[in-house]
Amino acid sequence: MERFSVNEITTYRWSFEEDVHNYVAAGVGGIGVWRQKLSDFGEEKAVELLRDTPLKVSSLLWAGGFTGTEGRSFKESVEDAGDAVRLAAALEASCLIIYTGPRGGHTHNHARRLIKSAVAELAPLATELGVALAVEPMHAGCAAEWTFLTDLDETIELMDSVGDASLKLAFDTYHMGHDPWVLDRLVELAPRVAVVQLGDAKQPPEGEQNRCPIGAGVLPLGAIVSALAQGGYQGFYEVELIGEDIEAADYCDLLAQSKRAFGELVGKASGAV
Repeated sequence: MERFSVNEITTYRWSFEEDVHNYVAAGVGGIGVWRQKLSDFGEEKAVELLRDTPLKVSSLLWAGGFTGTEGRSFKESVEDAGDAVRLAAALEASCLIIYTGPRGGHTHNHARRLIKSAVAELAPLATELGVALAVEPMHAGCAAEWTFLTDLDETIELMDSVGDASLKLAFDTYHMGHDPWVLDRLVELAPRVAVVQLGDAKQPPEGEQNRCPIGAGVLPLGAIVSALAQGGYQGFYEVELIGEDIEAADYCDLLAQSKRAFGELVGKASGAV
């Protein structure tokens, strides 16, 4: 289960220290670190704690908001993202998740220019420290507060326009898995994916995210994992769950169920490739 990871948002009620100890006990191979929990625990202590465990950091969540909707200026957002790149390097994280910020009052072209300028400033540091900047598009039904990128084509076009090798894709099945055409693209896109976030759903997002346990929804997760495997993806699969079905869950049971479901997905994918 080396490629099986869990994002700390999934176990929202646990502290960072509880996440680490319980993930290790459950046989989880990786952890998606949430900066909020990390800050509460202490960054230096967190780095030391993780070094004493077998856990690998699949992602650091998150940096961005370059369109100015987080109450910070563009310069402040870029500076914060630079701090996040350094933290990701200290954690030896596979990538840093980037949310552009919503379009807000900007024109679409100006919003694109802002993210391109931000990445241009961050890319040299990310390359120097070996940190991938993983841009995450979101489903239009729940993207309003986070990003103006709501489909893969627009995201890839933006990445190509920046033209830097440190810029990768964070592929979240909850956001992108509702469109059947995505399966036709994944084999091609697999080499550009920094991390795959696994989330299931019973219906497309409408407002707040409302995910359900892996395998309990309608998303074609088996086909998605198979396509990624066919394309050569070798990175982490990071379970990220949040919503009504998750809030009252027993987290230990949820970890065990997620681990079983992931094993089944990977097993089917191996047989299909």
